[in-house]
Amino acid sequence: MSSCSAPVPRQAFKLRPAHPLPRSSARAAQTLHSRRRRRGLASGGGAAGHASQWQRELRRSVDGERLSPLLNSSSSRGEALKSRVISLPILCSEVPPSYSMGAEEIPVRTAALYASLIGSLVRAQQWRDALSAFASMVGEDLKPDRFLLPKILKACSELERLNSGAAVHGYMLKRWQELQVDAFVGNSMIDMYGKCGDLASARKMFDEMPHRDVVSWTALLMAYTAAGQLEDAAEVFSAMRAEGVKPDLISWNALISGFARKGETSAALGLLEAMREDGVEPCTNSWNGVLSGFAQSGCFEDAIDVFMGLRSHGGAANPVTIAAVLPACSGLRLPGLGRALHAFAIKNGFSGNVFIDGAVIDMYMKCGDWKDAEQVFSSMEKKTAAVWNEMVAGWANQGELEKAMEFLKAMAEDGLKPDVITYNTVLAAYARNGKKDEAFRLVSEMGKMNLKPNIVSINALIAGFQQRGLSKEALGLLRVLQRRGEPHSRNSSAIEDFPSEMLGSSIKLNAVTVTSVLAACSDLKVQHHGMEVHGFILRNSLESNVFVSAALIDMYAKCENMANAVKVFCGARERNTVTWNTMMAGYNSSGEPANALKLFPQMLRKGHAPSSVTLLILLRACSTMAALTLGRALHGHAVKGMLHDPSFFGIDSTLIDMYAKCGSIQEARLVFDSTSEKDLAAWNTMISGYSLHGMAEDSIALFKEMYQSGMSPDRFTFTSILSACRQEGFMEVGWKYFNSMEEIYGVKPELEHFTCMVGIMGGAGLLEEALNFIRRMPFEPDACIWAALLRACRAHSDHEIGQEAAAALFELEPRNASNYIILSNIYTAVGMWDSAMDVRLVMRSRGLKPPATCSWVNLRHKAHAFEAGGRPHPEIERILEEWDRLALEMERLGYFPQDPCLVKEETDPFSCFHTEKLAICYGLISLPAGCPVRVSKNVRMCIDCHTSAKFISRIGGREVLVRDGCLYHHFAGGVCSCGDSW
Repeated sequence: MSSCSAPVPRQAFKLRPAHPLPRSSARAAQTLHSRRRRRGLASGGGAAGHASQWQRELRRSVDGERLSPLLNSSSSRGEALKSRVISLPILCSEVPPSYSMGAEEIPVRTAALYASLIGSLVRAQQWRDALSAFASMVGEDLKPDRFLLPKILKACSELERLNSGAAVHGYMLKRWQELQVDAFVGNSMIDMYGKCGDLASARKMFDEMPHRDVVSWTALLMAYTAAGQLEDAAEVFSAMRAEGVKPDLISWNALISGFARKGETSAALGLLEAMREDGVEPCTNSWNGVLSGFAQSGCFEDAIDVFMGLRSHGGAANPVTIAAVLPACSGLRLPGLGRALHAFAIKNGFSGNVFIDGAVIDMYMKCGDWKDAEQVFSSMEKKTAAVWNEMVAGWANQGELEKAMEFLKAMAEDGLKPDVITYNTVLAAYARNGKKDEAFRLVSEMGKMNLKPNIVSINALIAGFQQRGLSKEALGLLRVLQRRGEPHSRNSSAIEDFPSEMLGSSIKLNAVTVTSVLAACSDLKVQHHGMEVHGFILRNSLESNVFVSAALIDMYAKCENMANAVKVFCGARERNTVTWNTMMAGYNSSGEPANALKLFPQMLRKGHAPSSVTLLILLRACSTMAALTLGRALHGHAVKGMLHDPSFFGIDSTLIDMYAKCGSIQEARLVFDSTSEKDLAAWNTMISGYSLHGMAEDSIALFKEMYQSGMSPDRFTFTSILSACRQEGFMEVGWKYFNSMEEIYGVKPELEHFTCMVGIMGGAGLLEEALNFIRRMPFEPDACIWAALLRACRAHSDHEIGQEAAAALFELEPRNASNYIILSNIYTAVGMWDSAMDVRLVMRSRGLKPPATCSWVNLRHKAHAFEAGGRPHPEIERILEEWDRLALEMERLGYFPQDPCLVKEETDPFSCFHTEKLAICYGLISLPAGCPVRVSKNVRMCIDCHTSAKFISRIGGREVLVRDGCLYHHFAGGVCSCGDSW
């Protein structure tokens, strides 16, 4: 889901002035720290609390077998150290030759010797060996200096070993306190904690530094931007200027790239201008940060616009620039522009650069040009692991897993050992394709290659399983991670074969993990698991991540707990377009579209520009509420701003659906006819629209036109066609299409198509035939098919077959009150009052209540909701007066209530207690004479409301349109388009 914002005025993001801040801002850091301390995040989270455990943590950070001799008693320490110093240079070609000597030639072991050795290992990126050497140095009781400790901390951050870095910090506090006040060491500490994700400790270290320079501020700023906490980053930047520290180029670049990575395009570009105004001229790296950030956040058009602007103003481009903008060509599927950039790279001498070639290969493969991708790959003289990884990833991402494995094996044969990144790519592809066993075997194979899965491996598996629909397996994998070292749980078949012994203790859940896990909880509607994850999020300060908060909102909404969803939304410190979209979509899914529409103006007032997804969500809300006027306004906005946006996938079919469900089938057809490239979704939606309006002939004619155009129907097409054939007189046509589905069109009938046939037969009164059809079908009947039969029994007052259908439904859906009500109404219709009363008593004993009904009527861009049992409308007196007037006129014309009511219940036969009656009356008194009244309802219309609407359309000479979730009813002149069959 793209969250890129359209350009907005630059004042949407304002830097705080470089003057003394208000007193409230001066206390901001202390308040933030105090709040984290109360949550237990600031105290002992990575400083002195670790001092007593330094040796144990260091031992965990590297290979235990190699490190343990170095930390043994002093008697063996010398020989162990000799062995270590001899072996370490062999691991790194950059170690000076003077260290490659026999044990008897080792000079006196000094801090300088260790510093030189560790420096060589760090330059060679031998992080584990650097930590091993440092552990040996500590074992010799040699003191590091202010230049060596930053190298050790860098090794900890590169390995993401928070415990190791914290142990070094703790030992420094205990043994080398004078280094605590050194700004060089302190800056490295902030950087280490930030890169390891411990922002609380990074902030605590920063607050305790007696002397802070621009590097200190920048290190903290980069920690916040890397974590996506832009509000905190902006506060740090403003406080930095307020304290008289002038941001340098690196500071500005960090802040700008942070906003770019989050898709905040307007803010990022505004910051570039502010950077110039502050006297710091953006360099090529500044532009590269913007380009790569936009590409990473899916703002591909913005990335290309920035690149074109850079070149038109004579800006320099380097290999990183080209590598940053090529993914935008992939994202927009613009191979022509990608080839132009490839030619530009060759012309400027960038060809042969591994980053450029890797990005070019990736671009060609994602654009489907495999031949050119393999040609570039074959022409490379030196293929790095990263380039091999691009080829493996390209095939894996296309689902060509065998081809991906071939390249993985060829990589090893070429003398390059596949790394964790290589395996993670294939693991993700296996998981996305639902190949659980193959993925787990690949994890075991990693062990044979002396590789261990990292958090990226786990995230790839969990996210892949969830996307494939294997949400139980995704949660099972989370349980494995939580129970490392414990026996496997037999309660989860998803984890029995997972090699849990491969999981190291350093793997820590992060924001990506919890986002995927929450999506799995949403799929399974297991709120209790989701709440456990929510607790973990709060304990680890992940709630400020906008994607985590959006996932929480989505989970609670799909678990039908809108109260908690609203709490998370209101408590989110930072919101972006994704957050607002998720909240509005949550309202839609929970049957509260009016609240979704109310949220949209608030989103605009907060300065968030709507994305294509925003409009799709709002159009669906309009569809639910029959909000035609607002739907038209949104259509106009789409035409002006984003209708031709490549990312605006599905807009045509969504507009067709909106107009059809808002009662304007003519406008739906206009959108359909104006769609230049009609995909299957557009055809299906238009056919479904005709079906919704009971226009069977139009549905069939459009189906024939679609087939003649060369478009093949799918199962959704036939669901719409068969639904249209429920109209009286189309049973034979329905059977014709049903019987020819597989033979002529190659679409195998599924349960939904059998359900449509039951509806067709039931509508024609062939209830016995429909029951036998259910008994003979090759599927186990579900609640939908029995509900179709039960509704037909209600229409034809057949209590015997109705009892059988209801009995099946009571077993399948014991908590669905609607089934009990329909059966009770059938009994009442045939005069079986005692049986009807018994059903009602069963409902009460089980605590079942009828579903909350709600009807909407839209007037002047405002939705008016009438909810059963809800707060009365402000104009309820006028509405009831209108109903009284209509009721008298209806009685004169021969109307009598048709609601089944039980004996001994005294009810005013003309009382207005159904929500669609209230909505219709309000429309009549509020709309100009002759204007159609459009009402939407969340449940099927009852017989009495249907009859009332016919009389009202006759009395007032007014067209009344009511959509009840099943059919669109056009009432005019006392007649309904459904022919009284729905």
